[in-house]
Amino acid sequence: MPAPEPGQSVQIQSYKHNGKLHRIWDSTMILKGTRNVIIGANDRTVVTESDGRTWLTREPAICYFHSKHWFNIIGMLRNDGVYYYCNISSPFVYDEEGIKYIDYDLDVKVYPDMTFTLLDEDEYEQHKQEMNYPKVLDRILHNNVDTLIRWVRQRKGPFSPEFIDQWYERYLTYR
Repeated sequence: MPAPEPGQSVQIQSYKHNGKLHRIWDSTMILKGTRNVIIGANDRTVVTESDGRTWLTREPAICYFHSKHWFNIIGMLRNDGVYYYCNISSPFVYDEEGIKYIDYDLDVKVYPDMTFTLLDEDEYEQHKQEMNYPKVLDRILHNNVDTLIRWVRQRKGPFSPEFIDQWYERYLTYR
């Protein structure tokens, strides 16, 4: 799998398990791109929903994708601190169209004080039934929720105190 180059602008495309396009972030600046990790940033980027509605992100965000973990992490820089929105998802793939992943509904919202909330469990259960998620997938996804929560508690990776600040500083050099 090729890797995007730092400074390159790419789309992020989110799909559902049934292959249907879920959401597109129009433009994310690549800060680091390897076969295993992509770190990007965006600010006031257009997001298009599957029904065609569009909206604009409100604040700068640092996005973290890993090829071996079933989640991605978005750190949003707000006036009162960094908020994280973590999607339980397939590992990313990257091609000429952009960064792609399958969104599996479960989300973890992490607040600046590192407390967190698991979101959308009802939506996950509904889609698990409708799209016939295999038992092994259900196990993988729940194991990755546990891994993600462990990262939050240990301040690992994007949750380390300096991670978002360092990558946001890098992003500012490209703007």
